[in-house]
Amino acid sequence: MQFATTDTPIPIHVFAPGSLESWTSTLDAAQKAQLETAGFAAKLGEAAVLLDQGGRPAQVAAGWGSAAERARQQFPLAGLGTQLPKGDYALASLPEGADPGRIALGWLLNGYRFERYRSQGSQPAGLTVPDGIDATRIEAQAQSARLTMDLINTPANDMGPGELEFAAQALAEEFGAAFAVIRGDDLLTQNFPMIHAVGRASDKAPRLIDFAWGDADAPRVTLVGKGVCFDTGGLNLKPGSSMGLMKKDMGGAATVLGLARLIMVLGLPVRLRVLIPAVENSVSAGAFRPGDILTARNGLTVEVNNTDAEGRLVLADALALGGEDEPEIMVSMATLTGAARVALGPDMPPFFTDDDHLAGALTAAAESQADPLWRLPFWNPYEDMIEPGIADLDNAPKGGFAGAITAALFLRRFAGGAGSYAHFDVYGWNPTAKPGRPKGGAAQGARAVYSMLEERYGG
Repeated sequence: MQFATTDTPIPIHVFAPGSLESWTSTLDAAQKAQLETAGFAAKLGEAAVLLDQGGRPAQVAAGWGSAAERARQQFPLAGLGTQLPKGDYALASLPEGADPGRIALGWLLNGYRFERYRSQGSQPAGLTVPDGIDATRIEAQAQSARLTMDLINTPANDMGPGELEFAAQALAEEFGAAFAVIRGDDLLTQNFPMIHAVGRASDKAPRLIDFAWGDADAPRVTLVGKGVCFDTGGLNLKPGSSMGLMKKDMGGAATVLGLARLIMVLGLPVRLRVLIPAVENSVSAGAFRPGDILTARNGLTVEVNNTDAEGRLVLADALALGGEDEPEIMVSMATLTGAARVALGPDMPPFFTDDDHLAGALTAAAESQADPLWRLPFWNPYEDMIEPGIADLDNAPKGGFAGAITAALFLRRFAGGAGSYAHFDVYGWNPTAKPGRPKGGAAQGARAVYSMLEERYGG
């Protein structure tokens, strides 16, 4: 997922429909005939490879399509890399208004292959650095997304709490971050009872991963990611049809690690802290039960009305710890609720914040970075839905209404101390392949959050 470096790339000319006439006048008779034979009409994603006299690709005509066609794609032209013959290419000309950075990022992301267990076929065509883009930034975005996608795509037998810890430690060591972890029963002695309760049934010890990077005097930014490496649902066991994708239930942690990598590799001047509660929600004699009442790190009591609503429990202890440092911004990311998918589908994660300035910055960043997000409310009138009476909080309100909002309201109870708090309910998965978005693990929200932080704190 890097740019090609050849000195002789094959040029790509991108055209909107009806704009080819001046260019075709420069072609020789043979290439005009090739273009006519291909029936090239400049539809979005359409490509015609024109050959030289030796039968080698000499240049490419690619379609930009209509505005309506482009509105349906997150990354226009991203699929070209897998359509074209093997070789290295350059964007020689683009229509007015086309963003070469977005095209380049989509091309790199479209070239992602998860090949830990088998070869996924030939690599796509290469792209040289387009004029006018920040190549370092685009490559960093692509490589950070690769980290996230690799972690999500790895099955739970090879990506349990221990392996997630090793991945986080490797990232921390790469950038000289201070790394620490609390495992097993030490979670109880150091007051992380809900992380321990959720993870204790597994033979893979639960843990809290914690690393910090950057100048200690810089603005504090804390990222908290849900690291449920597999979720059976616990004693409220999921049906098999719902368990099949639960390797991705650590997608929040994977996204946070990709975002942390982006922050560190681009040297954002912040004091970064990353907190990941890493557990497996399993079934055994020691499993926590429906009806149990747990006391969280911050002293709030929680009635467990469904052991399958475990992500908010482990995040709660981590958020309480994160708030103790009083960061300027604290962000949580989690594959938390099916309700978010019902509301917005797999492509657009909702986010929640009480800070209108932060919400505006995130919305603008989501648009500029082709990283869709949509704000949902911390709707205060629903607070009583998470108050069961017998304890301070209910982890799974009955009735099914507003499930994404009530989960976010639950988390907000533990985020005190942060100047601003935002929660992202990501899906972390592309159900089908689309240009720039391979099927499987997906990095959602990281580019938008990074762009917001960069705008606030400088590069």
